[in-house]
Amino acid sequence: MAPGPPRSAAEAYRPNRFVSLPAELDPDTYDTSPEKRRAEAERLAIRARLKRQYQLQLHNPDRPAIIEDPALIRWAYARTQNVYPTFRPTPKTSFLGALFALGPLLFWAAVFKMDR
Repeated sequence: MAPGPPRSAAEAYRPNRFVSLPAELDPDTYDTSPEKRRAEAERLAIRARLKRQYQLQLHNPDRPAIIEDPALIRWAYARTQNVYPTFRPTPKTSFLGALFALGPLLFWAAVFKMDR
């Protein structure tokens, strides 16, 4: 009986306790479930739709001067205007707040007191 085709590196690989499994050979990487594949396909469709919409706006001969990107607007809003929902009081932020609030007052009080 003739032997079958030679085994690939992925089939021939056996885990070793001294070496971790490469990502290319990890079954979680290449053997995805149907739900995971469906979710990836949905994300890819959304990305393709947004890319097409942006390309249409970019190459429109009658386009406005600035193309508004909704994701960029949301990011800028979250970075500047929407600080309190994402703010987490920690000892570091409390110290920095006290330093920047009381530090200049104490500094100028000391300067004026020494000046007299």
